[in-house]
Amino acid sequence: MIIFLILLIPILIAADQIVKYWAVHSLMPVGSMDFIKFGDTKIFDLTYLENTGAIFGSMSGQRWFLIGFTSIVIAAAVIGMFIAYKKNAKFLSFVIALFIAGGIGNLIDRIRFGYVVDMFELKLFRFAIFNVADIYVTVACILAIIYVLFIEPKKAKAEKNE
Repeated sequence: MIIFLILLIPILIAADQIVKYWAVHSLMPVGSMDFIKFGDTKIFDLTYLENTGAIFGSMSGQRWFLIGFTSIVIAAAVIGMFIAYKKNAKFLSFVIALFIAGGIGNLIDRIRFGYVVDMFELKLFRFAIFNVADIYVTVACILAIIYVLFIEPKKAKAEKNE
């Protein structure tokens, strides 16, 4: 399982970087394009954005702080993944690997460009513009909540009954 996770992380990072490469070379020149719409209602657009901040553009212009903070969080997550793996928490190990891939994907952009390339715009709800790495981190957070609320209590109960 650990080999799978170690191979999964660079594959996920590569997928994120490929989409960002496409956004820089194909989407940036046009700015925005319709992607999903029903009649006159826009649901989802592809919109090029250079985000110099963190979530929802917060901490804009704090490049070095964000690089340092993200690096520390990724290092802690790597340690956490190995601890979770040793405790035989495969689901949690996968969740942490997903989080690591998302963090590294955006870290590469911050180091390389000084900003993160975003391209997915959910128009229906006027939500933030985000990227593949953001999806990884968001899904990882949702899965971590599921783990804490539903899986961990069952594991603790099963261990208590043994």
